[in-house]
Amino acid sequence: MPVRTPRARVRGRARAAALTGGGPEGNEQLTAATGVVLIVLLAVLGLTILRIHQLISVHLFVGLLLLGPVAVKMGSTGYRFVRYYTRDPAYRRKGPPEMLMRLIAPGVVVFTVLVFVSGIVLLFAGAAHRGPWVSIHKASFILWLLFTGLHVLGHVPGLGGSLRAARRRAGELGGNGGAGRAIALAGAIVGGLVLAIVLIPQFGSWTAHGGAFLHHGH
Repeated sequence: MPVRTPRARVRGRARAAALTGGGPEGNEQLTAATGVVLIVLLAVLGLTILRIHQLISVHLFVGLLLLGPVAVKMGSTGYRFVRYYTRDPAYRRKGPPEMLMRLIAPGVVVFTVLVFVSGIVLLFAGAAHRGPWVSIHKASFILWLLFTGLHVLGHVPGLGGSLRAARRRAGELGGNGGAGRAIALAGAIVGGLVLAIVLIPQFGSWTAHGGAFLHHGH
């Protein structure tokens, strides 16, 4: 078994740090970058609701595409929560999220899960067998939009600073986890895109009705 030299060990630690380093600041940058992606996709999703009859296929596609970035966003914020309350020194120095963010966090999580679970159930059940899920989906979406909107607005003041810090450190290879954050975000987008493409055949039942069942609920 080959023995690693001190220089090789240093290079190995630098590569690991490029993937997993960054601490609270890196976590904040990943959350901010993912938030920008979510704002864009949610804006597109909102536009589809205005013309759901014509844009039902876009609504379904973007909804599935959102799954990846939403998972990363929940993962990054959940990670900060766990590290803070398990008394990690770096996260304790960073401090907890603002009180408003902590108060609305359970609502964001619950309605995020509910809106996506109900949407996936509807996708596979089809328009003719929607049952009560369409009402659950619409109600949970309204509440999710409310809680998510408050969550996004709460992060807007610090969004620019986090993104500027991420750009400044993007060229650094050691210690800041920039490569890992880029991989996580790109992987989330690509994963959501692949899932949406794979499930396009499931859209048929809904596109055949022009979204009428989803829009009117009857």
